[in-house]
Amino acid sequence: MSETSKGTRRVIVVGGGIGGLAAALALARQNISVELLEQAPEIGEIGAGIQLAANAFNALDALGVGEATRRRAVFTDYLKLMDAVDASEVVRIDVGAPYRQRFGNPYAVIHRADIHLSILEAVRESPLIQFRTNTQVQAIEQDERGATVIDQRGTRYRADAVIGCDGVKSAVRAALIGDEHHVTGHVVYRAVVDVENMPPDLQINAPVVWAGPHCHLVHYPLRGGKQYNLVVTFHSRQQEQWGVTEGSKEEVLSYFQGIHPLPHQMLDRPTSWKRWATADRDPVEQWSVGRVTLLGDAAHPMTQYLAQGACQALEDAVTLGAAIEAADGDFEAAFKLYERARIPRTARVLYSAREMGRIYHAKGVERLVRNSLWVDRTQEQFYDALQWLHGWRAEDCLKGVV
Repeated sequence: MSETSKGTRRVIVVGGGIGGLAAALALARQNISVELLEQAPEIGEIGAGIQLAANAFNALDALGVGEATRRRAVFTDYLKLMDAVDASEVVRIDVGAPYRQRFGNPYAVIHRADIHLSILEAVRESPLIQFRTNTQVQAIEQDERGATVIDQRGTRYRADAVIGCDGVKSAVRAALIGDEHHVTGHVVYRAVVDVENMPPDLQINAPVVWAGPHCHLVHYPLRGGKQYNLVVTFHSRQQEQWGVTEGSKEEVLSYFQGIHPLPHQMLDRPTSWKRWATADRDPVEQWSVGRVTLLGDAAHPMTQYLAQGACQALEDAVTLGAAIEAADGDFEAAFKLYERARIPRTARVLYSAREMGRIYHAKGVERLVRNSLWVDRTQEQFYDALQWLHGWRAEDCLKGVV
């Protein structure tokens, strides 16, 4: 226990994205005061769409923001994997009523800003959470009684513990671990187009993946079907540097030769693209040191191929809150408990995402093998295969570690 009484415990959360807001909410539900430090001028979210599987909704419900998120989400009918070369269907998984019955929650897609807002509304209602924007973490110090964050102006912020939720280029992770990132060589272009500009034959109420040789395309509806999220990924010909830049339609088109006209028509639709040169990090056996720990992309940055980045950050937040409760407010003990629960699971998701990227981008004989993998598989067999991932439940988040 810290030098403060249990009723006035204070934690600094670094980062105001989805993971940071979820962590702040989970801490406030444990009657912990939170100071959230965000480097941007205001709390907000950029980007395009994300997918929310049943495990995400379970976590959102545990945080008290499930219904707000549902009001802004689009509930999809199925998940579909298509061969981008010949436009044949490879996999279709029903995520309607049978999926909900199996996993207790829906599968949905949502604009990143909309889920961020759904959590932010609850955060703003909490008297225990305060924000500081334009605050960039430069250093962290700690002792047996607490931890201190130092920003770019030399201002010092003191608390009982620090949670680093500052994303894939985490300053907190750099201070704790200092490991190198792994540039994948895969480039991701993202755009949102209005439904009027979306080809009618691709206006499908589902996340659809078009898998091609060394590339793939994804589309799904957003905001009540008024917009569509478009994502294209390809293996770059050049040495990439991790980061986000403006994209070029000419570059996209140069990587999608030999793709069937049905998915190819999407590539002309966006008026602007954002270009992500992606990276992840190898899993680590420890991401907590004393009174400082990591959450979300800061802890386990992963590629997008399982659509689980935000989902895993939400699971992290719920588990962190449960671990603090189980440890009766002893932050060092709680962080060790949290690690034991989360490191094996998030590492499995990270490794699985890497492998799914390889499967999506198969060519030649490997493409033929991929297309035969799921022939004659029943919906229940698909659900069985997804159980470890989509079947996560908040009430079991510390199972096996306490």
